[in-house]
Amino acid sequence: MSNKFVGAHTSSSGGVFNAITHAQEIGAKAFALFTKNQRQWVAKDLDTQTIDKFKRLLDESGILPKHVLPHDSYLINLGHPEIDKLEKSRAAFIDELQRCEQLGLDRLNFHPGSHLAKLSKKDKENPQIMKPIEDKCLDIIAESINIALDKTSGVSAVLENTAGQGSNLGWKFEHLAHIIDRVEDKSRVGVCIDTCHMFTAGYDIRTKEVYEKTWDEFEKIVGFKYLMGMHINDSKKELGTHVDRHDSIGKGFIGLDAFKYIMNDERMDDIPLILETIDSSIWKEEIELLYSLEN
Repeated sequence: MSNKFVGAHTSSSGGVFNAITHAQEIGAKAFALFTKNQRQWVAKDLDTQTIDKFKRLLDESGILPKHVLPHDSYLINLGHPEIDKLEKSRAAFIDELQRCEQLGLDRLNFHPGSHLAKLSKKDKENPQIMKPIEDKCLDIIAESINIALDKTSGVSAVLENTAGQGSNLGWKFEHLAHIIDRVEDKSRVGVCIDTCHMFTAGYDIRTKEVYEKTWDEFEKIVGFKYLMGMHINDSKKELGTHVDRHDSIGKGFIGLDAFKYIMNDERMDDIPLILETIDSSIWKEEIELLYSLEN
């Protein structure tokens, strides 16, 4: 019996409960979803009928709530430098946490945030310029999480590592550790590692040697106790390019070996392993492929 729970980010169009049906259709043991339209600030509240149907179908599916990894809206920036836009993001994030709680889910995945400073390539490569900008933004993100956790209960805020595209933070393990260090309730903060983002941020996982080196670094800086999910994606871009372009499993620059290591790594047991690969028509085959990699 496998201890891996592989699935995909399925569509909740027409109702959040539809994500469960779509997950079952592809043989998923886990899934991700948006609990509202990810490109709108405000959505109507979840009604009792919708919540009850979601809980019933989830129970019938056999998929456990802890293997569901909801994702928040792409509009939210918990590190926004402008106070009015920061407040708007914080309010939206609190609403997302509350929606997860209503659905009986225990985690919410989100991108940490962006500092939005317009800098030259030269400035970006200067640690004396970049570190204060990054640290200030990371502190704001941590404060945003503290505010949101204080106003909600039962749902953990799960930071996703990024590729480091533009002014996005969270691409270094140190960024994640910086935020976690400043979150007051450590029992309600976690991390989701996206393999494509990890790779294009400069963390190699293609050979057994570099795979172990990268995860040893993660353990030392962040800690596996915070790992609450993964996004399982190959990459259309090369190592260290800081460009976020997913590819199908084994078809990109990461290659199949890295995913074999993950599927045989007990540190990734019992958490949602979610495909966000580019061709949803082959998700069923990709799930089967990943399980076939287990020894």
